[in-house]
Amino acid sequence: MKMKLLRNKSAGDIVLDIIVYVIILFVFAITLYPFYYSIVMSFNQGSDAVRGGIYFWPRKFTLENYKAVMSIDYIYSAMVVTVVRTLIGTICSLSFTGLFAYSISHKNLMFKKFYIVVMLITLYFNGGLVPYYMTLKQLGLMNHFLVYIIPNLLGVFNAVIMISFFREIPDSLEEAARIDGANDLTIFFRIIFPISTPLFATMALYMGVWHWNTWTDAAFFVTKKDLKTLSYVLINLINQTEAAARLTTTAGVGSMNVNESSYTAETLRPAAMMVVVIPIICVYPFLQKYFMKGIMIGSLKG
Repeated sequence: MKMKLLRNKSAGDIVLDIIVYVIILFVFAITLYPFYYSIVMSFNQGSDAVRGGIYFWPRKFTLENYKAVMSIDYIYSAMVVTVVRTLIGTICSLSFTGLFAYSISHKNLMFKKFYIVVMLITLYFNGGLVPYYMTLKQLGLMNHFLVYIIPNLLGVFNAVIMISFFREIPDSLEEAARIDGANDLTIFFRIIFPISTPLFATMALYMGVWHWNTWTDAAFFVTKKDLKTLSYVLINLINQTEAAARLTTTAGVGSMNVNESSYTAETLRPAAMMVVVIPIICVYPFLQKYFMKGIMIGSLKG
């Protein structure tokens, strides 16, 4: 069959296919290489990395970068907090945003236009960091785990995508369920949710990655070490290493120790990035089959 297809193609078609494949391979290579380079640098000795010239494999292999990352006092508690925050935050945000979007998508909802206007205003404007800080303080969320969950229950951008999807669901499904005595929550969780699996899987990936990577709320609203997130801990480690390197360079002392260091900020940064990224990469294959379908549904029905 393949031989017949090749015979039916003209020389111009074959040349065009080759050009397309070469372009695809080139784009794949330049997309993948930065990630591969980060892996290489994370296993290279810090003092040696300063010399440059590292492209495809570590010149002086070492595990000191990862040892430095994993030797932080509260790194393991930060991992636990991040995992728990990601799971609870994603589930709560997905449920709250989904229920909100499902409600707004109804044509007969009272004050519907008012809710949409308020929602869109928050998408483009905010009160600033200081009023937000004062609000969280008045609510008693400072230094509390719920500061990671409650303020992030509603994702406006995700809600807009969900609303456009729910509007395309036939009203006959809901009407039939109401005839059988189902209420709104039953309709949502037993009818709407199962037929919207690609959409919810895509939104769960968005929300989960955001909860996993964000660090600003841990920096501004949490001072307890046992509530810090993984991203904040790693960023703090990198900043401290860079500050120490700048201090010794400016002071002109301890240059020998800096040059002989097994790790530097240049090699700690990719090692920290690997620690954060690898769990997401492990989860992504399980959602990949829903991801592309959910993206296409949202774009076509938006």
